[in-house]
Amino acid sequence: MLSDPAPDAPVIVSDEPGSFPRSVFLDRHPALVRRVLDAFPYGPGQRRALDALLRESTQGVIEPLAADAPDRARWDAWGAPEHIGKSWLDAPFLWAESFFYRKLLDAVGWFGPGPWQGVDPFRPFKLAELHTAEADEERAALDRIAARPADEQAAALLHGSLWGNRADLGFQMGADKAQEGGTGSPVLVDDSDALWRLLPAGTPSTVYLVADNAGREIVPDLLLADHLLRHGRAARVVLHVKPHPYYVSDATTADVLDALRHLTASEAHGAAHAAGTRLWAAMSDGVLEVRAHPFSCAPLPYADMPDDLRADFADATVTLLKGDLNYRRLVGDRLWPATTPFAERTAYFPGPVAALRTLKSQVIVGLDAGTQRTLDASAPDGAWRTAGTHAVIQVRP
Repeated sequence: MLSDPAPDAPVIVSDEPGSFPRSVFLDRHPALVRRVLDAFPYGPGQRRALDALLRESTQGVIEPLAADAPDRARWDAWGAPEHIGKSWLDAPFLWAESFFYRKLLDAVGWFGPGPWQGVDPFRPFKLAELHTAEADEERAALDRIAARPADEQAAALLHGSLWGNRADLGFQMGADKAQEGGTGSPVLVDDSDALWRLLPAGTPSTVYLVADNAGREIVPDLLLADHLLRHGRAARVVLHVKPHPYYVSDATTADVLDALRHLTASEAHGAAHAAGTRLWAAMSDGVLEVRAHPFSCAPLPYADMPDDLRADFADATVTLLKGDLNYRRLVGDRLWPATTPFAERTAYFPGPVAALRTLKSQVIVGLDAGTQRTLDASAPDGAWRTAGTHAVIQVRP
């Protein structure tokens, strides 16, 4: 495991009373387990295993994976021996949260062998997002966007991808609003222009898009990919997803296919149907490629990525990392001063990189001092960092 290139800020842990990470372990995880139990008729053994995981993660210490776990050696390399036997709340938040989801999959039988092997415990939640009034409105909004000039379409689709499960807001944004920044806008940093300069129309660019969530979030990601391909800003798009279920709604290959079917079935909304049809063909032709590297589910920052993944990202004209978890892994899940330059924290990354991120955790870099003062004054408890009400588009060319 590599060292962080600049470990001069405290690692985020969950032991502080009243902190956001602590609430994840003590409030969110128990609520999640209840939802999972309500969604499936799991048997007594699985229910006992989930109850035991909750007791362990809220009251006990970190227990090791089974000796015969298929990825035991991988997790040992990812730092498990350093944390086994310690309180979950004392371990780095990123590591402990990731290990919780790994053990949840064990509890429900994902790794098998058995009849529940490969059954995604979060699938009902992901699918439900594609069958809502909001999802229908987003498909209808695409028809309206399709009538705009290409540059305005690009701005709207980029912001749709940025906001993820608030994609309806992104789709409604005009090109002028997309350029707003600073404390008067929920987009605190908007480096959109720098991103578009990396992707001029008519060049054989390769865009890597590291996905975040499934359901309604990956739909605008796919629509952005379609726009890049259709308008010549990319000759090829590589979509990185998770190799197995992770963090409730993180996208896997199966979720990408569900989203494509959602679009291609949108015959009442011509633009969505056409985009889905083009994307389906792009996958068949290899122009849109899906990859799922094991490190996508690692509890480590991207600074520790293995050599094969580093070489993969180095092939990209630009890599777009979506969402909060990818941001934490990109800049390091530490309490950096908010004014720490984004370029400094991403200097190790092999090639140009962009972060499209809605703020849902404590870590943030790349703000100017005035913006931070205003935000801290408006929410002294730091809620602006975790409430999902602000976002950034940050680019390091």
